[in-house]
Amino acid sequence: MKRATKAVIGLMLATAVWISPLQAQDEKVNTNIGGVVSVPMNPTARFVHLGWGTNVGIGYNFHPRNSVIGEFMWNRVYATAGAIDPIRNALGSRKVNGTADVFAVTGNYRYELRGRLLGTYLIGGGGWYHRAASLSTKIPSGTVAVCNPIYTWWGYNCAGGIVSSDKTLASAHSNAFGGNGGVGFTWRVGEAPYRLYVEARYHYAPNTHFNTELIPITFGIRY
Repeated sequence: MKRATKAVIGLMLATAVWISPLQAQDEKVNTNIGGVVSVPMNPTARFVHLGWGTNVGIGYNFHPRNSVIGEFMWNRVYATAGAIDPIRNALGSRKVNGTADVFAVTGNYRYELRGRLLGTYLIGGGGWYHRAASLSTKIPSGTVAVCNPIYTWWGYNCAGGIVSSDKTLASAHSNAFGGNGGVGFTWRVGEAPYRLYVEARYHYAPNTHFNTELIPITFGIRY
């Protein structure tokens, strides 16, 4: 997971450097970069709670009110006590922790009403979602526990109502096509068209076993 985090930060920096010359060349180009506070919704909220992440995008303004944007989003969320305590109890250790990373590459449409200082917009679209959940502590081979959905989330298989850990480190990966929709607000800063923005968007993807449902709240800057 540390390598994934470094890769995401590197992508953010590379994107910021790459989009700067584009902005100077063509005001038809739009870009955005922001930090995210992630709020999981059920059923995702049964396993993970509040997290953080980032969102970067680049697109084209084909009308003052209409734009298309391609975006990359990354969210990291952390295991709830209810999702990790059964595993801690089975292992007799409190050192077990869990995280889940949600990556998304989406294409979106934005309709915007922009004043001289303030603005608002609706945005929605869809694309590819990847969810990766893993535990921080190795699980001894042969550990058994009563099967429930919590173990499935972390990547264990259930047979006859019993979970058998045939992996030393549990993890689960799932890909799915999903969609999103939300609303945002903007404030002009400095020379036009630079604007700060705050946005809340609902994301849904039918990943394996459990749907991924999040509301990332993004704070960032747009061009």
